[in-house]
This record gives sequence, structure tokens and C-alpha cells, in this order.
Amino acid sequence: MQKFEYKVVPAPRRGEKSKAARTTPDRFALTLTLLMNDLGRDGWDYLRADTLPCEERVGFTGKATTFQNMLVFRRVLTEQLAEPEPAPAPVLVAKAPQPAERALADYAGLAPRPVTARPLTSDAPAGEAPRISLVPSLPASAPSVGPAAGNGLAKV
Repeated sequence: MQKFEYKVVPAPRRGEKSKAARTTPDRFALTLTLLMNDLGRDGWDYLRADTLPCEERVGFTGKATTFQNMLVFRRVLTEQLAEPEPAPAPVLVAKAPQPAERALADYAGLAPRPVTARPLTSDAPAGEAPRISLVPSLPASAPSVGPAAGNGLAKV
């Protein structure tokens, strides 16, 4: 399938003076011929002429609609558009327990472990920052969040 690119230029409003073209229609036709030949050298094919409305300001608050004459050209794209690269797969990172999971652990009767953070000192091992923890971590046997079972509330 061929792909095109388009170019729209304003149509000339008056013809250029020339010794060969003495009348207004001849001058205008000569101007269009020169414009079309100039764009044709660059590979543009004349497609059509369009008259389009354009809203312009008149004074401070007024608006008026004028009509603009445009010439539309197109040419075949010589370079094929490259297929976009697929997006990289998302990287999944393990998250810390959420507040809802901590509340569930408290409700289940699991006592949180005491915070065992090292005090902030300047003698931390090279390449390792001191560990600061404000929230106690859950024990490895913490229940996962899921439907309640065996509490008499769930109907089966």
C-alpha cells in the first residue's frame, strides 16, 4: 500500500507581470504554472484546490469569517515507516507488607516482632548504610490476604 505526504499552500491572489502574459487571466495562469512546476520538480503532484473558512478577529471583540483558497499537493513517501519497537516487559519488584496486611496479622493474633534496628553511627561497614526501620516486619508465617474460611461468616 502506498503512503503519501501532503503539502498545502495558499493559492496566489494575483498574477505576476510578464511580457508574454498581458491579460489578468493569462498572468494568473502563468503564476499557477510556475508554482506547480516548481513543486513538481520536488516530486509534489497537484491534487486539488480547496476553499476553506477561516475565522479572523475584527477590532477588539468582533469576528468575521473569510474564505481562503488553498492548493493541495501530495507525493509518495519514499522511506518506509519503521515498525515501532515493542515496549520492554515490566519489572516486578517485591513490595513491603502493606498496612492492610499488618492489620490482618494483628487481628490474627500474631504479635509483631520488636524492632531491631542498629543505632545510627558513623562506623557502619563500607558500602552498607545503617538500617532504619520504623515499622516492625511481619514474621515469615504471616497469613496471606484472601477469603475468610471457617469463621462462620462465609456461606458456602
